[in-house]
Amino acid sequence: MKKKIVVLISGSGSNLQALIDAERQGELGSGTITLVVSNKKSAYGLTRAAEASIPTHVRTLKEYKDAGKTREDFDRELAEYIEESQHPDLIVLAGWMHILSSAFVDRFRGKIINLHPALPGELDGAHAIDRAYSEFKAGERTKTGVMVHFVIPEVDKGKPILTQDIPCVEGDSLEDLENRIHVVEHEILPKAVKLVLEDNLSAA
Repeated sequence: MKKKIVVLISGSGSNLQALIDAERQGELGSGTITLVVSNKKSAYGLTRAAEASIPTHVRTLKEYKDAGKTREDFDRELAEYIEESQHPDLIVLAGWMHILSSAFVDRFRGKIINLHPALPGELDGAHAIDRAYSEFKAGERTKTGVMVHFVIPEVDKGKPILTQDIPCVEGDSLEDLENRIHVVEHEILPKAVKLVLEDNLSAA
C-alpha cells in the first residue's frame, strides 16, 4: 500500500524535483507524493509539481496577516487542511522558509522531516550556507554538511536521520560551496524519505 507524502516548498523546488525523480525511479519505496504546498504564489516548485501531475495548494502568511490573523492561525489551519485532505504518512519540508509553530508540529509529531544545509548542532536556522562560507574564509571551518532530521518546535534541533559531511575547499566561491551542497541535498533527501517510510524510524 502506498504511503502519502506531502511536500512543503517556498522556492524553486529543486529538492522537490529530486523527490519527484526518485519516485519515478522507484527510489522512494512505498512513498508517493500526493500534494505540494507552497507559501509563495511565485514558487517555481509549483510548476514542477504541475508538470508531474501532482496537486498543489498555495497559502500565504500575508493573506492571514491582512485578515488580522496570526502565524499560529496559519499553521493550525494549514495543518487541518493537510490532515483532512491527505491524511499524510510523511510531511517533507524541502526549502520551506517558514518556521512552523507547535500549532502545526504537534499535530504531526514524528511525521515531519526537514532538509537543512548544515551538520547537527551547527548553524541552526537561516543562511546556514552563507554562515559556513564566512567561517571558512575566516579560517574557522574546514567542512560543513547536510542533514535530514525530524522536526520539533525548536528549529533544526530534531533527531537526525541522515547526515553527510561536505569539505570546504581552498579557492571555493560561495557559489561553488552552494552547488556542492545542493548536489548532496538531492541525493540525501530521497534516501531519508525512504528510510523513514520503510524502516519506521522514530523521532524520539
